[in-house]
Amino acid sequence: MNPKVDFYFNKSQKWQKEIERLRMIALDCNLTEELKWGCPCYTHQNGNIVLIHVFNEYCAFLFFKGSLLNDSDGILVQQTENVQAARQARFTSVAQIVELVPTLKAYIYEAIEVEKAGLKVELKKTTEFKIAEEFQIKLDAMPILKTAFEALTPGRQRGYLLYFSAAKQSKTREQRVEKYIPQILDGKGLDD
Repeated sequence: MNPKVDFYFNKSQKWQKEIERLRMIALDCNLTEELKWGCPCYTHQNGNIVLIHVFNEYCAFLFFKGSLLNDSDGILVQQTENVQAARQARFTSVAQIVELVPTLKAYIYEAIEVEKAGLKVELKKTTEFKIAEEFQIKLDAMPILKTAFEALTPGRQRGYLLYFSAAKQSKTREQRVEKYIPQILDGKGLDD
């Protein structure tokens, strides 16, 4: 157990028993406990295997390369259509977790093997993501913006493309694009 992670388990009121159980499962699989992205993260030889996180409706094990796992028991969920690699196993009670202990350990061991083998999730290319018309107009009108956007990492580019196109109204898309032009020009991502 990593003392830096203890606060996460102490602060959680709604899912405390459940996430404590998930913690024991991860540690039983000889994973290293670390704190990443404000959550307990379990690694094998510096490779991220599984993360514990809580939501209002459930707590979950998030398998970083879950899309590469066999999932013969059908317990893994894709959070949203835009999540490409990670998959969650969701829980709303300790009883659910206890029932799945052997399955969860098998999934963790499979995830370790995926990591050891160096397998990578084939991610969609940035060019495959929809570009909001309002953003495309700005890119066409401002060559400096286009150059700055193309210089961003693929992940930062995808973040902007998803955020801009998620708005339902054109006016909202325009406002989002205008707001983030300076940040793109500074070489920063959406959350930087």
